[in-house]
Amino acid sequence: MAEAKKLYIKTYGCQMNVYDSERMAEAMGGQGYVQTSSPEDADMILLNTCHIREKAAEKVYSELGRLKPLKAANPDLRIGVAGCVAQAEGAEIMRRQPLVDLVVGPQSYHRLPAMEARVRDGGRALDTDFPAEDKFEALSARPKAARGPTAFLTVQEGCDKFCTFCVVPYTRGAEASRPAARVLAEARDLVARGVREITLLGQNVNAYHGDGEGGNWSLARLIRALAGIDGLDRIRFTTSHPNDMTDDLIAAHGECDKLMPYLHLPVQSGSDRVLKAMNRKHTAAQYVRLIERIRAARPDILISGDFIVGFPGETEADFDATMALVREVRYGQCYSFKYSPRPGTPAAERALVDADAASDRLSRLQTLLTRQQRAIQDAMVGRDVNVLFERAGRLPGQMVGKSDHLHAVHVTAPGVAPGDLRTVRITESAPNSLGGELVAP
Repeated sequence: MAEAKKLYIKTYGCQMNVYDSERMAEAMGGQGYVQTSSPEDADMILLNTCHIREKAAEKVYSELGRLKPLKAANPDLRIGVAGCVAQAEGAEIMRRQPLVDLVVGPQSYHRLPAMEARVRDGGRALDTDFPAEDKFEALSARPKAARGPTAFLTVQEGCDKFCTFCVVPYTRGAEASRPAARVLAEARDLVARGVREITLLGQNVNAYHGDGEGGNWSLARLIRALAGIDGLDRIRFTTSHPNDMTDDLIAAHGECDKLMPYLHLPVQSGSDRVLKAMNRKHTAAQYVRLIERIRAARPDILISGDFIVGFPGETEADFDATMALVREVRYGQCYSFKYSPRPGTPAAERALVDADAASDRLSRLQTLLTRQQRAIQDAMVGRDVNVLFERAGRLPGQMVGKSDHLHAVHVTAPGVAPGDLRTVRITESAPNSLGGELVAP
């Protein structure tokens, strides 16, 4: 029996890329590859890239430079670049880096086996098309391994919003939703392989409108159908757009016990002037009213968000409006960034805010957000929460899992195994996690 070839995948950025990497590994598993955690051992290396973060392309080229010694030592090593940077700069990557054997965009990774075969025959392969065939259907018959207790499941891709700072519409294409029956089939398969919690993914996941029985299904209808799967205990979804938070999805938060009380709902700015410049198509007041409605449906829900500071044209008054919105909403978790231009987006052509001013604003915003996060975590001390344990911790006998509100929780519990869902009394609030002890059943 031939020795298995080894595949190393480095995943950058978003949760959708984590899902995509898993599916690429499954696709290559059908070609005799098994995953390795070490690039030095690999027969094939894939860099699954993300274009959201600052200087994403430069970081990819730097990583490729670090791989040159491995390629020099092993000329048969195959190196590929996948994901959004691959989509945006495919031909340029091939031109600048001769060591790259293949480049594949996020809509074409189901073609990886055929691309690898071309490389094996001595060629190079580039595929950044938006193919007509359904990549998810093409991958559905691939071999699947046992899973841990949590999993991502992509249900929607692409974006039609065209925020002026964002490259997603250009790298992932128009909004498209998977048929409901295929999502349900994949979810059942995941549960059969040990998964108890599924996070539904999409660039604008709450814009989901997949074909289903009786016509197009909303995300709320899909969630209610998923909740009927025996063995699936928790459902989450990310990332949402405020303009797609429909009445039925808000109601689902109050009515569906398996839908966790956590919502990531980016607003990006508290200034209406900046929101208009970003092409967000909502106001700060509309966003705040939406949060109020969601909390009325599910009072214990934890709200997470995204903010960009230093957007072109942002003034100190605009930033003050952002700080005011943060104080009003009270975020339990948040991601905040200093604006950086993305080539090809409308905002990239605009004059930048002074770098020192933008950095100062980011520091002040993050101080406020951290204070809010710690206040919410500190208030959990003494409460009983449900924790789905995922892995062993660093200390002997320690296990780590997630609460309903997505807080990391560590417990010394030698008898607990990954996949156990247990009640934990919170005894400690740390900067980015909670500590607790098991409550006797």
